[in-house]
Amino acid sequence: MIVILTALDIEHGAVRARMTGVEQRSHRAGTLFDVGTLDDWPACTVALAVTGMGNDKAAALAERAVAEFSPAAILFVGVAGGLREWLQLGDVIVADKVYAYQGGRSIDEGLLSRPRAWELSHRADQLARSLKRDGTWSRSLSAPSQGDTPRVHLGPIAAGDVLLDSKLSDVAELLRKNYNDAVAVEMESAGLALAGHLNGNIPAVTVRGISDHAGGEKDLTDREGWQGPASRNAAAFAVALAAALDDGRDGEGRAKEDPAVPPTPGPTLIARDNARVRHQIGVIHGGANFGGEK
Repeated sequence: MIVILTALDIEHGAVRARMTGVEQRSHRAGTLFDVGTLDDWPACTVALAVTGMGNDKAAALAERAVAEFSPAAILFVGVAGGLREWLQLGDVIVADKVYAYQGGRSIDEGLLSRPRAWELSHRADQLARSLKRDGTWSRSLSAPSQGDTPRVHLGPIAAGDVLLDSKLSDVAELLRKNYNDAVAVEMESAGLALAGHLNGNIPAVTVRGISDHAGGEKDLTDREGWQGPASRNAAAFAVALAAALDDGRDGEGRAKEDPAVPPTPGPTLIARDNARVRHQIGVIHGGANFGGEK
């Protein structure tokens, strides 16, 4: 079982389109999860929900989803703003580190950053890199962005509660000075990472498609429809990674039964003529045949 969260409906739709046999499950507090299997990996069960924008909502609903489903991993899938000129719209970013960049101490000279950071688990990192090298994850994309197969990058992502759309703002300068290895920026991954950390370091993975360059042109790229292909590209990679991370547990945290393995037979109790077998008490070692041939 894997939990996938999104912030926006368009991101939710991109993941939902890759699921089958979906049934809606309502948490007692009202959160709705779409629970089904992945089209291309029918053994992988996924619970999908929309959190809305912001790290606080992502953290709260990720915590709720972990308690409800006991998943092998939690993923956040959606769009992000690119912070590098070499990033193309539609490229996919897997966060190998997540910064909560707004922590700090404000003094007369300015803000002294006190960030929190979480690194991607080694297993998730290795699986993501393997999928990137393999490249088969993108075969299900019917119309890749700009006619090309979207590229996949692993790199740090900065997450705050600010929608960044400027290269000149104080937030842009803060990221440039103190988080200059971050390749993308968004608003939910710190909440997801914290929820994973607080639940036994369950793998918490962010997969984002680049829909703008966080530089003042977001309205234009949104009008051009880039959130759609960016969401679809991220969803395509995320479901492949979800299937790789799945450990075969169901939505209640129990191990799924393998139908190919027959159950272990117990002792056979056979009664004949007027004999009756009432109860087996204790443990039988070896075979047992009650009431068989004399």
